[in-house]
Amino acid sequence: MSNPWRRAHRRALKNGESSYIDPQTGFHVFTEIGLARRGCCCGSGCRHCPYQHESMSLADRAARGKQPSWLTADTAPAEPADVLFWSGGKDSFLALRALHREGLHPIVLLTTFYVATRIVAHQEIHIDAVIRQAEHLGLPLLGVPLHPGETYMDRIRAACKLVPGIARLVFGDLHLLHIREWRGVAFREFAADRGASLHFPVWGVPYDTLITDLEASGVTCEVSAVTEAAEGVVAVGERFDRAMMARLSGGIDPFGENGEFHTLVKVWEGAGPQGAVATTGAGPSHGTQCRGEGGSAAS
Repeated sequence: MSNPWRRAHRRALKNGESSYIDPQTGFHVFTEIGLARRGCCCGSGCRHCPYQHESMSLADRAARGKQPSWLTADTAPAEPADVLFWSGGKDSFLALRALHREGLHPIVLLTTFYVATRIVAHQEIHIDAVIRQAEHLGLPLLGVPLHPGETYMDRIRAACKLVPGIARLVFGDLHLLHIREWRGVAFREFAADRGASLHFPVWGVPYDTLITDLEASGVTCEVSAVTEAAEGVVAVGERFDRAMMARLSGGIDPFGENGEFHTLVKVWEGAGPQGAVATTGAGPSHGTQCRGEGGSAAS
């Protein structure tokens, strides 16, 4: 569903206007053009800020920023980086551990969340918890507020302008082929434009190997959301571990890969930042990499 103010903003941009009237509130709102004419960020969290809220504090960006921006003191490295799409849950965490074992590129975390609620979709995790994860891990976090009426890929493109070089776009998909195929289609043009490849470091890794790696990390992993498919069987706040996996039945996927439940990895509990992503020990050696133009090669 398109926002009326978004259509008004686009019309104003087309006409080169500095402001428009929000049809929902009647307020005058500066356009991106009008804000750019100022020459710097005013720090007010403007709806169309073209400066990535650079004059706002990190706390204010997290609480009310409307444009993609860095939510940690660390920002993008100078050299090409792996951009890991980070949900705050176990799959993206296991993908992070796999990237550390590879040791090929610096890592940037990218998290999308609803602009109004500051909640990560499906995981039901507040962006503050994700920031806490990134700070503990010592990794830069790029926050991407999602707006009604604007496409997901438009927001991703805008966010990734803040990353000078992208080596790979990394996803924690495990085995759902339709999700991976969607990513291949949705990201193909963008990846090709940036000279990047799509990388799936934990694709096809057996669950026993994954849970062993999660145990080796020493972190606490808890259920953060439960859908109807697992109600009465899985509870929010329950620890996700081998014992929980063993008792799941009735068609519930042991890793919740069909959306039955989602998780939050409390990296700040049970392990220091280096322990959480330690590269020692046996880990998954699976995973695949696809070029942005659609060809594929084993990694």
